Amino acid sequence: MTDAEAVQDAPIAYDPDAPLPLHPLVHLADGEEVTVGRPDIDSYGIFPPDGAELLRRLEEGMTPRDAAAWYAATYRENVDIDDVIAALGELDFLRAGGESAPEPSAPLRWRRFGTALFSPPAWILYGLLITWALVAAVRAPDLVPRYGNIFFTEYYTVIEVTLFVAAVPQLLLHEAFHALAGRRLGLRSRLRIGRRLYFIVLETSLDGLVAVPRRKRYLPIVAGMLADLLVMAALTVAADLTREPGGGLSFAGRFCLAFAFAILLRIIWQFSLYLRTDLYVLVSTALGCVDLHTTAKQMLADRVNRVLGRRDRLHDESRWHPVDRRVARWYSWLIVAGYTVSLATFLAAVLPLTYQMFAGVLGRFTGGGATWAELLDSAVFTGFVAVQLAVLAWMTVRDRLRRRREARLHHVIA
Repeated sequence: MTDAEAVQDAPIAYDPDAPLPLHPLVHLADGEEVTVGRPDIDSYGIFPPDGAELLRRLEEGMTPRDAAAWYAATYRENVDIDDVIAALGELDFLRAGGESAPEPSAPLRWRRFGTALFSPPAWILYGLLITWALVAAVRAPDLVPRYGNIFFTEYYTVIEVTLFVAAVPQLLLHEAFHALAGRRLGLRSRLRIGRRLYFIVLETSLDGLVAVPRRKRYLPIVAGMLADLLVMAALTVAADLTREPGGGLSFAGRFCLAFAFAILLRIIWQFSLYLRTDLYVLVSTALGCVDLHTTAKQMLADRVNRVLGRRDRLHDESRWHPVDRRVARWYSWLIVAGYTVSLATFLAAVLPLTYQMFAGVLGRFTGGGATWAELLDSAVFTGFVAVQLAVLAWMTVRDRLRRRREARLHHVIA
């Protein structure tokens, strides 16, 4: 046993006849479980109702010995109070010796702005903007999204760079809507960079959502998609308003439609539920699941293994949460549907775009009739794509190495 393991396994010292020094905690009952946590550090745990009641007694100042006796008298069974206190220590619910209770935190920044952003007047404006864009697209078919809109100029580097640069503030806006929808509820947020399949994504962490009533979680979850829809609607309206005198689309209008189609691809991507997108989180939250994704994937794998006669590879279903098991029976087929959506999107949009661009680049290099500007454009475009692929490969390797380190650490501790 290493020194780190010895420290981890060492019992927490406490006086059974003195109240436990606990940090201020929040409780949220949801079905047959109670979420308890510290919002100041976003540390949360799920307790059974009897365990949550025991914790409440400890918070009220009851000593561990008296709390254990109360539990035995109330529920007609004994509780290992040492294990309970050890769990509280792992969750950082206990104040260390000499540590004073935390002072009230400063008001959360941007909370008022978040409240205004999702107020009734704001929803009216959002509805009017989306309706305007829909009406405009019905009246003018050239505003309807199609993959050909991407080619708003003959220079591929301009297409690639401008759409990439424009995507950065749009992605930040997407995550800002998530964060601000959480801030209006008093939740802290963190932004990090991640990867989903071959997409590099920004992710907003709102750990405090687990301690918010379920009906209040939905808006922070879907707020990012709302931002995408609003930007797409604004771009469609802008393309219509900036037409040339003859009625044709201007250069700015063509760019707006190109960017709008790129955003549409990201909205469609949200239906790839196997990637744990916003829609996955929405479904999982609405149904009260704990780890639906893992359960559904294991259930799919078990179906395949049963067909192939590999029963030695079946998972232990007793480890699945009852809600996850029930929902996964039908949700697992949505994972298959998600792969279908991804494949269909790739075949209908991504593949034609990629083929047209690289066919054009290859034609310029081999055709002999390209100008120096077109050759330079093709060379820069190829280099830009190579850099993106290199970054994606680096993130893939990094994630695999991190998972291996975590697996080795888990093996050593076990």
